[in-house]
Amino acid sequence: MWVAPPLKGGSNKIMGSDALIYSVLIYGLVNGAVIMLTSLGFSLTFGLSGVANLAHGGIYLLSGCLAWILLNTLGLPFLPAAVITMVLAGLLGAGVYWLVLQRVRGLALSEMIVTFTIGIGILEFLRWAGFVTYDFNLPVIIKGSLTIAGVIVDYQRLLVIGVGVLIAVLLWFFSHHTKIGLALRGMAQDEYTALSVGIDSDWAAALSMALGHMIVAMAAIMILPLGLISINVGYDVLTMVLAVTILGGLESTAGLTLASLILGYATAATGMYLNPQWTQVVYLAAIVLVLALRPSGLLGKFKELEERV
Repeated sequence: MWVAPPLKGGSNKIMGSDALIYSVLIYGLVNGAVIMLTSLGFSLTFGLSGVANLAHGGIYLLSGCLAWILLNTLGLPFLPAAVITMVLAGLLGAGVYWLVLQRVRGLALSEMIVTFTIGIGILEFLRWAGFVTYDFNLPVIIKGSLTIAGVIVDYQRLLVIGVGVLIAVLLWFFSHHTKIGLALRGMAQDEYTALSVGIDSDWAAALSMALGHMIVAMAAIMILPLGLISINVGYDVLTMVLAVTILGGLESTAGLTLASLILGYATAATGMYLNPQWTQVVYLAAIVLVLALRPSGLLGKFKELEERV
């Protein structure tokens, strides 16, 4: 999912080298913010409950479709539609846990299979429902653009950067300086000790699922105005989230931020110098290389192979 627009004037090859470099620098940061904002919900859910929510891409696209329905079918203003979408996504996350995940809690492979199946089911249901044409898109929140070093940047993309940084800071504060956040972190670090002091593991996991879904819904509302609502976006988001989480480290917020910037600049350079279609290869290559060379990720805390055997 490469969000930088094509440069005006035809092929990038006819652009000056300085223009290409500035474009990569600016849109690499934009892509990094998009990747980070999209991945925060997945990272939060895994970090606080240990559940790898592979329904992430399906929830992302479903949130975009719900927002589109509320805006275009029911005629709601943007802000109420966004809030309702996030609330419904949060309720769906809690419902998925209580109705399905609770029954396989603690079985990592079963959790992944269940969430992956739910995500694919959502995407294919949306395909069946007709969300496959170019008629579905969300309105931008702030119209207009400005020029930075000769590169045109939409206000919406700058807003994505600001929101991504703000959400990351708020989540860090929530998890480190609030009673609920500390309780969730305690459950993630040592479930038996947390249970001994009265923290309900099911409540913690359900809350983390709800928060993760609400964040991914916000990401969809912020990012989907940059393109079209397409079924393929759901699959692309899942691949991207797995890549950034594996690259940064499954339990590292700093690693997530660093990995988002690395992948953001890598995809921007690939899209500018090669072709936007090749950006998906960047994510797949990151997954394979990191798992082969450093399974714990850049800043992850998991032990290396020689330490595990």
